[in-house]
Amino acid sequence: MHDPVFETLGRIADFRGRALEAAAPGLWCCGSLDGLARPCVAIVGTRAATPYGAGLARRFAAELGVAGCTIVSGLALGIDRAAHEGALAAAAPTIGVLGGGHRHFFPKRNVALAERMVAAGGAVLSPYPPDHPAYPAQFLERNGIVAVLADALLVVEAPARSGALNTAGWAAGRIPVLAVPGDVDRKHVAGCLALIRDGATLARSSQDVLEALGRLPFPTLGAPKPPVSDPTAAALLEAMDRGAAEFDEIVASSGIAPPAALASLALLELEGTVESVGASRYARVAPLSGGEKA
Repeated sequence: MHDPVFETLGRIADFRGRALEAAAPGLWCCGSLDGLARPCVAIVGTRAATPYGAGLARRFAAELGVAGCTIVSGLALGIDRAAHEGALAAAAPTIGVLGGGHRHFFPKRNVALAERMVAAGGAVLSPYPPDHPAYPAQFLERNGIVAVLADALLVVEAPARSGALNTAGWAAGRIPVLAVPGDVDRKHVAGCLALIRDGATLARSSQDVLEALGRLPFPTLGAPKPPVSDPTAAALLEAMDRGAAEFDEIVASSGIAPPAALASLALLELEGTVESVGASRYARVAPLSGGEKA
């Protein structure tokens, strides 16, 4: 039985000027490729992501989406899934690339996510015909397509042996490669630390990614600002009335669903109403007193 979302499949060879010839002669596509007209950031990493790593991937993706980027990833579990979710939370296009045919979708747990991506104006791509099975070796080719579609690559939580490092290999020398650092004794980030050692740009925030893309800093991007009267923003701000709070605490206190909370927090942070005081910890920014100047 075929998944309804994949009944509109078509084979394409026009990728808005992105030279895919080195990775694939053409792709099967479901959805829209309009997102390729924007700056595209590929976010990749381990399938066995920690909550910290998944939270970072969602946040990077949401903030970059707000700044006008399209998020590209491999529709795997872990960091890939979190990146696609972060883009969706920010109402930004997101494009996924499969390692098999659309009708042999792997992993099955992400079919609903793929449907949301297509419905939101993104796309699900594959170099293989719809009924072609997914084999492990094919995911290396998938990694090459992810890299070729991107204008910058961000690696979040990658162990020493990781498909994300293969993606970085495809990207090296062609586009900026960035990696998020971590504790030196954590296996989850050994690959990221190796990339930084070998010349990748250290990524502390989405601002670092935008600078690598040559885009303007956040405050001058003209991103939409959520008015405090917005119910979602107001509920989130109220959850921080007593001081800094963890993201999970803010969600529990406000009653806002995590994806919507993440997108609204990203906008509030751009506005200067909220600041990040840790990987997943936020606080309200105190307004300037009458005698102070901005």
